[in-house]
Amino acid sequence: MNTSRPNILFIVVDCLRADHLGCYGYPRPTSPNIDALAAQGAVFENFFAAGVPTQPSFTTMYTGQRPLTHGIVSHKSDDLLAPGSPWLPSLLRKSGYTTASFCCLARYQQWFVHGFEFLVDSTTRYHDFGYTCETINNRAIPWLRAHADEPFFMVLHYWDPHTPYLPPEKHRLFYEGDPADPSLPDTLAPLKDQYFRIMWSKWFEKLPAGMRDAEYVVSLYDGEVHHADGGVGALLHALDESGHADDTIVMLVSDHGELFYRHDIFFDHHGLYDGNIHCPLIVRGPGVAAGQRTAGFAQHPDLAPTILDAAGEPIPEAMEGASLLPALGGQEMPSREFITTSECTWQKKWAIRTNSEKLILSRQPDFHGMPRVELYDLKADPHELDNIAASQPERTRSLESRLEAWISDEVRRNRLPGDPIMLGDITLGRAWADWIAQGRP
Repeated sequence: MNTSRPNILFIVVDCLRADHLGCYGYPRPTSPNIDALAAQGAVFENFFAAGVPTQPSFTTMYTGQRPLTHGIVSHKSDDLLAPGSPWLPSLLRKSGYTTASFCCLARYQQWFVHGFEFLVDSTTRYHDFGYTCETINNRAIPWLRAHADEPFFMVLHYWDPHTPYLPPEKHRLFYEGDPADPSLPDTLAPLKDQYFRIMWSKWFEKLPAGMRDAEYVVSLYDGEVHHADGGVGALLHALDESGHADDTIVMLVSDHGELFYRHDIFFDHHGLYDGNIHCPLIVRGPGVAAGQRTAGFAQHPDLAPTILDAAGEPIPEAMEGASLLPALGGQEMPSREFITTSECTWQKKWAIRTNSEKLILSRQPDFHGMPRVELYDLKADPHELDNIAASQPERTRSLESRLEAWISDEVRRNRLPGDPIMLGDITLGRAWADWIAQGRP
């Protein structure tokens, strides 16, 4: 693969589930531009978050380290980035890249400022929990045109698929019928007894009165995916017009996915089920053969080493991920029997996943009422609806022991006082507890 100072266009689409893209097998036409990008490059079929949600995930992408190592295990916490953690934008800037971030995370945590010569926070039109892709592109595309002749590292963070899902009318393509039809099962009924009904109350005021069908809300999510896909298409068109598409690595990824109404989780990104941790990773660039599909496990810590490798820069020893550049050049993926992931924002959980099984381990009682241990047979039960932990005690013990041993090794290697998921405090989940304690409706 030609690694002679390629430009790097790094696109992160917040909350984007891999399985809601056509290139990952979704039947709805949500993603024509992303699908075209995938056809021109490589698709990683089993790419998973190492920690959720956004701040742990982005920190993992930039450090090449797992959350347990870089220290950011939850979203909006008071934790600080571990001293000595490598930082991709800083490394690229020192090596001569022009670095630019079109992302709002710098307003929340100081380390997201580091290494960027240009930091653009598109606050001109606030879109509830994020900014529309058009708002970001209105600033990013002129920057791209002005700096296309420099080796650049350019990050764009599209928020459109994040709740609340309110796509423009032209993107509302994926539902027929009346979601308030009284003959439909009321799949939104459990939401009425949840904290999330308070969180989403103003959003739901903009949706059909008497709505019963949760799939209508899923269709709005798909509309937002289609919306973001249009933004990706406009950005790639600008790259084509610059004349530098052939010497630019385009990497499209999400920080995490989204859960809709299974597992008692409504339209949010907590829970370690595949809908939330299985992310797209698509790479196009010089030396990447079109139409590649790679089935081996990869995770967010692999992205920084891959980008540095593609830029011809050394990979710091402190990075824990593996470069995927050899795989992009047609070689075999790094061999991994399992991956791990964690969360400590709404709830404290670890998970270990193989190709055929997943075990989820809770470090405190689950406010959704799930048991301490969940085991799923991913071949027979890909949607993770049948917890077989009680009926399969040996398989459960085996995976739990494997996960606990891995955590212990990582805690010891990083010289930590203990498992940070167990020792830390949930952040957004505290709001849930406060509402319950106050007896709020």
